[in-house]
Amino acid sequence: MRSASERMVVLGLDSVPPDLLFERFRSVMPNVARLIDRGRYGVLRSCDPPITVPAWSVIFSGMDPGSLGLYGFRHRRPRTYWSTYTPTPQMIPYPMVWEILSRLGRRVAILGMPPGYPPPKVNGIYVSDFLTPDGAKDFCYPLNLVDEILSVGGGYDFDVTFRADDRAKVGAELFRMTRQHWAVARHLFAKEPWDFFALHDIVPDRIHHTFWKFFDPRHPRYTPNSEFASTVGDYYAMLDQEIGSFLEAVPDESPILVLSDHGSQAMTGCFCVNQWLAEQGYLTIKNPVRVPGTPLEEAQVDWSRTTAWGAGGYYARIFLNVRGREPEGIVPKDRVEELVARLTRDLSGIKGPDGTPLGARVLSPRSIYKEARGDPPDLMVYFGELKWRSAGTLGHPGLFLSENDTGPDDSVHSLDGIFVVSSPGVHESTRLPDQRGIDIAPTILARMGVTVPASMQGRPIDALL
Repeated sequence: MRSASERMVVLGLDSVPPDLLFERFRSVMPNVARLIDRGRYGVLRSCDPPITVPAWSVIFSGMDPGSLGLYGFRHRRPRTYWSTYTPTPQMIPYPMVWEILSRLGRRVAILGMPPGYPPPKVNGIYVSDFLTPDGAKDFCYPLNLVDEILSVGGGYDFDVTFRADDRAKVGAELFRMTRQHWAVARHLFAKEPWDFFALHDIVPDRIHHTFWKFFDPRHPRYTPNSEFASTVGDYYAMLDQEIGSFLEAVPDESPILVLSDHGSQAMTGCFCVNQWLAEQGYLTIKNPVRVPGTPLEEAQVDWSRTTAWGAGGYYARIFLNVRGREPEGIVPKDRVEELVARLTRDLSGIKGPDGTPLGARVLSPRSIYKEARGDPPDLMVYFGELKWRSAGTLGHPGLFLSENDTGPDDSVHSLDGIFVVSSPGVHESTRLPDQRGIDIAPTILARMGVTVPASMQGRPIDALL
């Protein structure tokens, strides 16, 4: 049997930014503070794009999003305009840390790491993630654990509808979901001395989306003296209690790694990317759209005169209407490069509501990744350092919205997540320079005495070895 120092525990807290964990809420998180006080910590730089599914996959594979073929929660099916699919673990061409360890006979338990449905077969246990369909009964491997998990947690919610007006109801559901997940984590951790145990908690992300404007005076829609003013702080305090209860069972000599996949920040608003494309002549709509919030697929697009269209979200995905690739494509393949250059120039020149440059950052997947597998967009665009979401709907009175076009929303993602490594024999706190998420997988393997595959793009972080 391996000693505890040869094993590892990873606690994944979705969307937690450095300023909240290391500063604002550190005083209500004594258990996490103790890990910081006897370990190394700092900013974990996310990938492009800093979206949950690709970001966690990058962290645990050591490969970039393009090589994994992951660009967000949903992907456009080839040779279609509207049809999308949700990526599954089985679609990813490179192994995650737990798959590498499983092949070596190491015992692993993974809870909720995305993409996690259907749950992959591992040498141990895998409980699927927030993308699990409602009512699914095949959410864990092995299947004979389903009833046990439901019993331990008093149910097991995978996600909640968080973009909703009844914030009190959403808050209660989110607090309950975190308690469920950590109860199951404690139960499964006690089953055996796992070589590798990893938990993902999506709830911090949902709390930020639902309640950010109630605690942050810098939020453009800050709501002072609200009944929800303490909700985020209360959540972090409760989360710390759950972490503390879990850590009681973790041997002192076992390394503990706390991570977030990206950060969060106040949402300034939304930029209506398809309305802008229409105004600039890239997208042609046959008849004016009168109803605000009309999805592009419900508008009458004239594809014979459309060269580009976009999808909304934390960032804009721009697709070109390429001849021979799209159903009604008109852009010759030898003119794609020219169109990309023109779009990049025009996007970079967008000005915000105050007349100053919005600061659009335009990325080409085929340029920033070692390879671009799967179904990448032609361009990826961040507006205002991601403070402005991309709205794909039409019919709005202007190009800028103060709220999300898909429902109430207070926050957006940022590139800076966190890492905390509490190691045996370390009794002082050291803040390290910023690190990259892509380097976590090879660091985990190296710490566990496993040879890092030569194909991995990430490299072990010496300061964490």
